[in-house]
Amino acid sequence: MSSSFSTTKTHGIRPKKSLGQNFLTDQNIVRKIVKTAKIDKNDVVLEIGPGTGALTRELAKNAKKVIAVEKDENLAALLKQEKIENAEVVAGDALECLPEIKTEYKIVANIPYYLTSFLIRKVLEMKKQPEEIVLLIQKEVAQRICAKPGEMNLLAVSVNYHARPKIEAFVSKNCFWPRPKVDSAIIRITPFKREKNDMFFALVRAGFSHPRKQLANNLSSGFKIKRERIEEILNKNGLNLKARAQELSVEDWLNLSPYFSKENKAKE
Repeated sequence: MSSSFSTTKTHGIRPKKSLGQNFLTDQNIVRKIVKTAKIDKNDVVLEIGPGTGALTRELAKNAKKVIAVEKDENLAALLKQEKIENAEVVAGDALECLPEIKTEYKIVANIPYYLTSFLIRKVLEMKKQPEEIVLLIQKEVAQRICAKPGEMNLLAVSVNYHARPKIEAFVSKNCFWPRPKVDSAIIRITPFKREKNDMFFALVRAGFSHPRKQLANNLSSGFKIKRERIEEILNKNGLNLKARAQELSVEDWLNLSPYFSKENKAKE
């Protein structure tokens, strides 16, 4: 049992269901996360939801600075009292702190399951993206993010538009207190610069609006374009006319975008 886990129990602090708190208690996994993020003395790290500080301490040993943002005021106060070298503990909502970071930085965190999809999308859509994102998240969500054509989904397309995701390791539910119902995964997400493309996301949302229906039907109803014209566009792009959204790659969606931009302009 880690010292942070014992200290938290000594202070009478219990995990809060409302904040989705499941504290990481396995020090081997803590070290694996830090190693995956390749933290060195030049790195500024934003840690979201440090909890009992197990990951915070290990990050602080290796980084130039750790900004640990904790929504739970009691846990934040406990970590502040500890005065971890190279770590600044902030009581508040990490989503509100993100726009304030001006320097190059990495995000490393064990985040609540309920926050995963929203947080990743928000971070990747920011102007000041992190150099690297390493998260401990629900195994099933990590697998969804890393899906390949044939099993794609809206989250996978959104993440892969902005970044390269990779599952680095799976983590047993026995490594947490309290123990969650499912296993977790360490996922590395490496952002890259890509121009904002509103049509791309409008197209993807329309395509996945009814995942079990054929793509041509979804795009026809979503853009108010006759199915025959949609089929022409799909055909020009070498796509099966009976394809469903999950069968397309990010590149397929990117190739389709200009055609739908032209269709929209023609209707104006």
